Amino acid sequence: MERKVRLTVRRQDSEGGKARYDTFEVPFAKDMNVISLLMEVRKNPKTANGSTVTPPAWEAACLEEVCGSCTMLINGKVRQACTALIETVAHDEGDVLSLTLEPMTKFPLVRDLIVDRSVMFDNLIKVKAWVPIDGSYDRGMGPPQDDHVRRLRYELSRCMSCGCCLEACPQINERSRFVGPAAIAQALLFNLHVVGKTEEAERLDYLTSEEGVTNCGNAQNCVKVCPKDVPLTRAIAMIHGQTTTYRLRKWMGLAGVGE
Repeated sequence: MERKVRLTVRRQDSEGGKARYDTFEVPFAKDMNVISLLMEVRKNPKTANGSTVTPPAWEAACLEEVCGSCTMLINGKVRQACTALIETVAHDEGDVLSLTLEPMTKFPLVRDLIVDRSVMFDNLIKVKAWVPIDGSYDRGMGPPQDDHVRRLRYELSRCMSCGCCLEACPQINERSRFVGPAAIAQALLFNLHVVGKTEEAERLDYLTSEEGVTNCGNAQNCVKVCPKDVPLTRAIAMIHGQTTTYRLRKWMGLAGVGE
């Protein structure tokens, strides 16, 4: 007997609209992922009870877990849809593989499975996640850097602002102004950069505010869901140390951060 995928999608036309769940049945195909499943539904958006509906709305771009745009809740767990193979994420019920898709809950809803992740990019601005330059020209070789620092910087640079860590973090809620683990990790990335370090004091000043690192409850959910294995808890611990040193030096009236 041909196996089927029973797909249930949480539908909502807008942030304040009424939510509902539509269920579709699609023939199972080997190596099918969630995106290809949604594309099959789009070809013939008819529910399991025979009602014709608008096709579910979702986002996708790279299809190789690089852009982060297809992040959603798949059977209650946050991850990218493009790398979610049906065989590995669906509930196996014999002839039927069941799957429920929902949008992330920590971001404003746009429609169906699409959310607005602008807050993540706003947070990068808050921590000055860039290298300041005054032109584009070759100044020759930069200073050598310890290989352990280079490796850490590479690991931190893998962040794609997908939103998984914010979705999983219990400190990200309507009662908290916590900036979140992704922005903190990016602050560390640029503090470790020989030129980016020139903005270190401003980053640490922000991260000592009520939005900063002290709001982390050390739940460690972020590292469990990060698809790129960014060392988020290590970054938070290192920023804790940097902000502590920064506050002490500021209290003592000492100029500079790392002097």
